[in-house]
Amino acid sequence: MRASNQFAELTTGVVYIHSSPAALCPHVEWALTSALEARANLKWTAQPASDGLLRTTTNWVGPVGTGAKIAHALRSWSMLRYEVTEDPSEGVDGERFSHVPGLGLWRGQMSANGDIVVSENRLHALMASGTEFLVNEIHNALGTAWDEALEPYRRGGEFGAEVTWLRREVV
Repeated sequence: MRASNQFAELTTGVVYIHSSPAALCPHVEWALTSALEARANLKWTAQPASDGLLRTTTNWVGPVGTGAKIAHALRSWSMLRYEVTEDPSEGVDGERFSHVPGLGLWRGQMSANGDIVVSENRLHALMASGTEFLVNEIHNALGTAWDEALEPYRRGGEFGAEVTWLRREVV
């Protein structure tokens, strides 16, 4: 029991590489190995939504903030389609990062059931921006364009792709 610290130290998440050129796969593994300080030995499968591209999924365990560290490490390759989730934990909101070529990187807070959470302050700021922009800004806050762009690639996991677990020790 941590009487002096009400926040979790360890959390879990998932990295979905929805599409990657084969030549980039070793670089993705090196980036994940560096971010997690644990060897990433991923199982790559064909991405049915796009010929010639590969996909992989891995669960991870690590310190709170690891999801952001992973998303930042993968951001170097603009042609990747990926999502990184960090599950909510005691005293800490979850996060989801989505990257789509042409759209860039998006980040959203995530509730315990996986819904994107838009804070009261963010909604007030959106409403103050004027009604003509409100719908577009709410779609942006929810990551709608990223979800729509990634949906065909997410279905690739329905074909029995193998999942690898990675674990980073908390010191």
